[in-house]
Amino acid sequence: VFCFSDPRTDPWPLVYSPLPVTLLFAFYLLVVALGPFCMRQRKPLKLRGLLIVYNLAMMTLSSYMFYEFLVTSILDDYSYLCQPADYSRSEPGMRMARACWWFFSKVIELLDTVFFILRKKQEQVTFLHVYHHGTMLFNWWSGVKYVPGGQAFLIGMLNSFVHIFMDGYYALASLGPQMHRYLWWKRYLTIMQLCQFVAIAAHSSYNLFTECPFPDGFNTAVFLYILSLIVLFLHFYYQTYIRGKQ
Repeated sequence: VFCFSDPRTDPWPLVYSPLPVTLLFAFYLLVVALGPFCMRQRKPLKLRGLLIVYNLAMMTLSSYMFYEFLVTSILDDYSYLCQPADYSRSEPGMRMARACWWFFSKVIELLDTVFFILRKKQEQVTFLHVYHHGTMLFNWWSGVKYVPGGQAFLIGMLNSFVHIFMDGYYALASLGPQMHRYLWWKRYLTIMQLCQFVAIAAHSSYNLFTECPFPDGFNTAVFLYILSLIVLFLHFYYQTYIRGKQ
């Protein structure tokens, strides 16, 4: 069984129809395809101040979302193994739904790609980068549209926690080359991401084999998507930190 749309979140921005996020995705792919061509005759932009502000703002947003997911799950006595889909209009239920909506930071994170293109760092715009950023748009939309609560909260909570460190790392990196000697821990960010994916895969698969009143269709979709990320990130880790060192 999949799930029905949540009437609580339907009126919220970007949620009612898949058209807005589909148009955003199409525009994103257009920028990825045409951006390097438009920058071909131009000098790379530095964007140092903008990047510092952007990454600090994203770190603040990730911290806020992690706090909301954690506190609401504790106050409402959420189960970390099996939490049924929650469509109630109680204050904890609405607070969790709002926290899920704030996960729209995935829309803002498309700017990562734009900044790479403007700085002419095209080597950073890999298939993994575009696939991860683009598909997260639809993951965010389907989560808020159908299950903004229940055990889906764990995905948002784990991802927000990881992004606190990632955005902090990139904020430090934006300060300039003098900070590079303090950024030796980049590979551990990738390890942290992989641990997050493994935890989500285990969580989703566990609920496929237990009697958990949460849509199996959603858990199946999450599990298959996470498997693709594990494969791609393992390949990235091998190419960057193992083969690269050799």
